[in-house]
Amino acid sequence: MKEAPTQDNQPAYNYCALPLASYACRPDQSKGRIFEEEESKTRTPFQRDRDRIIHASAFRRLKYKTQVFVYHEGDHYRTRLSHTLEVSQIARSLARSLMVNEDLAEAVALSHDLGHTPFAHTGEEVLEKCMEPYGGFEHNDQSLRVVTTLERKYHRWPGLNLSWETLEGIVKHNGPVLGPMPVTLAAIQKQTDLRLGTFASVEAQCAAIADDIAYNNHDVEDGLRAGMFGLADIQKIPMLGAIINDVKKSYPDIAEHYLVQETIREMIGGMVQDVLTESNKRLKKLKATTPDDVRHAAQAVVAFSEPMAEKVEELRTFLYERMYRHYTVMRVRAKVEHIIADLFNAFQEKPNLLPEHWQTRVAEAGGMIDDTKRARIVCDYIAGMTDRYAIREHERLFDLYWDK
Repeated sequence: MKEAPTQDNQPAYNYCALPLASYACRPDQSKGRIFEEEESKTRTPFQRDRDRIIHASAFRRLKYKTQVFVYHEGDHYRTRLSHTLEVSQIARSLARSLMVNEDLAEAVALSHDLGHTPFAHTGEEVLEKCMEPYGGFEHNDQSLRVVTTLERKYHRWPGLNLSWETLEGIVKHNGPVLGPMPVTLAAIQKQTDLRLGTFASVEAQCAAIADDIAYNNHDVEDGLRAGMFGLADIQKIPMLGAIINDVKKSYPDIAEHYLVQETIREMIGGMVQDVLTESNKRLKKLKATTPDDVRHAAQAVVAFSEPMAEKVEELRTFLYERMYRHYTVMRVRAKVEHIIADLFNAFQEKPNLLPEHWQTRVAEAGGMIDDTKRARIVCDYIAGMTDRYAIREHERLFDLYWDK
């Protein structure tokens, strides 16, 4: 691809709206894909990855997977899909400001929740317990499993055949992978070395911290909407209290609805600006000139400053106590624990209860005689369910009525 000179003496490429920093991941230097294929004539590898993720069945199902509230509790609360889009937007903004590849940051952001179970972390915890004797369950590893194994779009290979850089971002966006590898990662690592002991790219780190920014801020908004706490409660949190006071000074007669919106907007903007300031400091100190300089750094280069990290932790503690452990959430949690466990035990004990194409997968994998192989496929089936599908599947199996 042709290079064009820039005022910073950093090359610009015709696939980017802005010049890339030297530590950015360049698509023309991608480490490739597990299965060789001809690249697109109109899209870079990272753009192609993003598009494949958007067209994946697992991505569409995020619409009916829980963020905090189960799907029937209202149309205005975040779902995994709306959350994912918000994470993607913040990740792109961070990537552009840090002069790294927006397409790669977006691909990692869009894929980060593909492996989440129905019913948010409750579903995840129940599946973890169910899978303890069978190799375990971990939602990040399930995301990797979705894009490398479970999506069936191409007759030439399983999964989406994403680029090395996107797979690296999915696996390591929260940092190096130390200790025992989960099942899918262990299998993929035999096919391509993802350099697990190092950090991921700047782009993947942008996606990871965008996740933190999005869910902390938007859970505040959803919690207020649900009446789990009020403005007076969040005003006691120093970071939020200062923002609310500033908004009131600027708009003395502001209505409560707009006060909430202005507060959330200012909080997101403040966190983003903090990340950019801190990340630029770290990159300057590191003197990074290549993506590998970032990978081999002693710490993440995209991060909150220490004072902001303390404020974010304070907000998390508030949300845990007042929202995630609110009695209405705990009541739903008690219900869905039974739903996930009942489904797993029924399908594991009697695989002929599975839909026919899933029975075929069990048979092809040897799961009719191997409990571990069967459990993994049952887990794949349940993890891919939406909230409403899991509820209906439980009703079909356990409610005393005749399905017409």
